[in-house]
Amino acid sequence: MSESKKILVVEDNDFVRMQIVRFLQAESYDVIEATDGQKALDNMSADIAMAIVDVRMEPIDGFEFIRAIRGRNLNTPVVLVTGDQNPDLLNESAKWNVAAVLMKPVQKERLIKTVSRTLQPRGRMAT
Repeated sequence: MSESKKILVVEDNDFVRMQIVRFLQAESYDVIEATDGQKALDNMSADIAMAIVDVRMEPIDGFEFIRAIRGRNLNTPVVLVTGDQNPDLLNESAKWNVAAVLMKPVQKERLIKTVSRTLQPRGRMAT
C-alpha cells in the first residue's frame, strides 16, 4: 500500500496509548494521538481512516465520541478498547456499528489483524 492510512488513537492511559501507537507505527500506519474524547473530536476529520478509542474516559467517553462523529456524518470505522467485560458493552457497540472491541491488555497481533481487516475496502457490510 503506497498511501499511509491515518489512525486516531484515543486513550487516557499513557502506557496503553503509547503501546498501541508503537504497534501501529511498527506497521507503518500514520498515527494521531489524543488523551481524551474532547481532544479526539478536535482532531477528527474526514481524512482519518479509522479511530481506536478507549470506552471509559472523561469528559467524553468512547460512545459519546462515536455519537459525536456520527452526528457530523462521519462514518469512520471505530474500534473500541476496554478492560470492561460487561455484556451491555457489546450490545451498545453493535447499536453504533463498532468495527470491533478489543480487550486490554491489547495484543499486538490481534490489534494489527483488526486494523487490517477494518481498513480493507468492503463491497458490502459484514453482519
